[in-house]
Amino acid sequence: MKYAIISDIHSNLEALTKALEIIDQRSVDEIICLGDIVGYGANPNECLALIRERCSSVIKGNHDEALLNESITAHFTEDARSAIEWTRKRISEENISYLRTLSISIKKDDLLFVHASPCSPEQWKYILEDNAAASAFQCFSESLCFIGHTHTPAIFSTAGRVRSMMKGERYLVNVGSVGQPRDRITDLSFSIFDTDTWSYENIRSPYDVETAVRKILNFGLPPRLGQRLLMGV
Repeated sequence: MKYAIISDIHSNLEALTKALEIIDQRSVDEIICLGDIVGYGANPNECLALIRERCSSVIKGNHDEALLNESITAHFTEDARSAIEWTRKRISEENISYLRTLSISIKKDDLLFVHASPCSPEQWKYILEDNAAASAFQCFSESLCFIGHTHTPAIFSTAGRVRSMMKGERYLVNVGSVGQPRDRITDLSFSIFDTDTWSYENIRSPYDVETAVRKILNFGLPPRLGQRLLMGV
């Protein structure tokens, strides 16, 4: 089975469209979304429509949950909170109902998929460093756990950060962000994993970031959200 795993689209239609174009060229069997479909960007309904159409499995992220539960935004930055308030005024009732149906984790074979962390997924913990990753291995039994949330692609083994994977070992894999990369690279990020060959690839690609930024500015979202896309932070 070949999976394309996408995460943290954040209402960036230009990035999502480009990611799906690349996925269509790679003959994947299923597309799995790790959440945060909305927030930050200017096209929440359009992105949700594509995710609903194209993804076989979808997980709820903290920004998705924030549309349903305003108390979640207490931990957000001012820009993130403003973006959720903007989105709440524009999201369709159909999409709100859809978000309510999403779970916070999915298991497939020997793979676990969550948005933030396998440890209490509903608490949206960040896994940025080796110590946090080491603790997370105690919270899942599968060979691989795929995550997003930090917007930074990474592979962690039980011994720490690594560059590649070997069959028979256990890993925690962050697939990065389609819609708002934060590793100072502006290219979108997602991953492809083949269970038959145990091959993993992190895909980076440029997209029409100028249009995404222009929409953020024209639609009245915080300008810093556009600036972040131009800087990859």
